[in-house]
Amino acid sequence: MKIGEISKHSSVAVETIRYYEKIGLLPKPERDPSGYRAYRTAHLDRLLFIKRCRNLDMAQDEIRELIRLSENPEADCQQVDSLLASHLSHVRERLKELSNLEKTLQQLQKACSDAGTVQECGIMGGLSSTELDVPRKERADHENHVPGTHRPGKT
Repeated sequence: MKIGEISKHSSVAVETIRYYEKIGLLPKPERDPSGYRAYRTAHLDRLLFIKRCRNLDMAQDEIRELIRLSENPEADCQQVDSLLASHLSHVRERLKELSNLEKTLQQLQKACSDAGTVQECGIMGGLSSTELDVPRKERADHENHVPGTHRPGKT
C-alpha cells in the first residue's frame, strides 16, 4: 500500500509517518518500480503500535525500547514491566504538577473582579507579581522516566 493508504488505515498523518521513518521508529519500506513507498501489513501494525504508545504519552525513546524488546518475544517481560512502571511514575509526577498548576490558576482567577479596567485587573497584577512564581522541580536526567527525553522546556 502507498503512504496515503497506510495513513488512512492508521489515522496517522503522512508527515508523521515520514517522521517516524526518519527517526527509525518505523522501518523504511521498499520502493515500487515507480519509486513510491510500498508499505506492508507489518508497517501498519508497527504504526498502530506506535500510535497506541503515543496515546499513552510515551516518549520516542520509550517506544523505541519497547520495539527493541518486542524483537525478542521469548525474553522475560520484566524489562517491559519496568519501563511501564517508570512511565507510570512519570505520569503521576506530571499529575501532581498539573494539580499545583490548577490551584495556582484558580487562585489567580479569584483575584479578578468582574468590573474594572485591565489596569485594575487582579489577574494581570498577579501575573506581574513574583508571589505567583511556582518553582518547577528541576529533574536530573536520571530522574526522568526515560533519561534525556523530558529536559526542562521539553515536558
